[in-house]
Amino acid sequence: MKKMMTLAVMMTIAISATAMTYNEARSEALFLSDKMAYELGLNSAQYDAVYEINFDYFYSVNNRYDISGSYWSHRNMDLSYVLTPYQYSLYTTLSYFYRPIDWYNGAWRFTVYHRYANRHHFFRSHPTVYVSYRGGRNHHAHSYYAGRFDRPAPHHHNHHAPKPAPHHNNHAPKPAPHHKGGVTGHNHQPAHNNHSAAHNRPMTSNRPAGPSHPTHGGAAAGRAVHR
Repeated sequence: MKKMMTLAVMMTIAISATAMTYNEARSEALFLSDKMAYELGLNSAQYDAVYEINFDYFYSVNNRYDISGSYWSHRNMDLSYVLTPYQYSLYTTLSYFYRPIDWYNGAWRFTVYHRYANRHHFFRSHPTVYVSYRGGRNHHAHSYYAGRFDRPAPHHHNHHAPKPAPHHNNHAPKPAPHHKGGVTGHNHQPAHNNHSAAHNRPMTSNRPAGPSHPTHGGAAAGRAVHR
């Protein structure tokens, strides 16, 4: 029992509740968006937009109250214009996507690592906007993505109210099936290293202007990329 507790402590890194740096937000947004693209069956345009939305959310969060505050509500509004109704409905049932940050023992952590413990495993190459996007599209009252994906105006209601996280088993998730009227998907490989373990990274409050030499993705869509 003592060994198990020691292992759990080693695998869970507490994060001080300070603003993320540009590189931290970029890295976490990439990992989360890659997993969303795999499970929700996103096409390339959706993948780009989802990365932008996730980056804006991560880069805007400054304290525990921001986790489910206005930035989280704006993220859901933006995603409702990018995802199909089926994809959005599925997204809201997956707690590690719907609430990608939680507060635990005085620190926050990224919940997607409970599902995908191997932070070096990717299903897609980097989104095309990974190098160029610097953030800021969540600073408007209305969604930047409204009307850009030929979606009917969604009904936004009760985004502030907390939603209970459903119970998930430890089996690897399956990609979303393709339905008529949806978007073009990709062939995916099964997920690997889906161990249930919390994984977080230390953060600092200093925000650099951005990386001078950002990393480009190189793997084809739908294949595992090991970095």
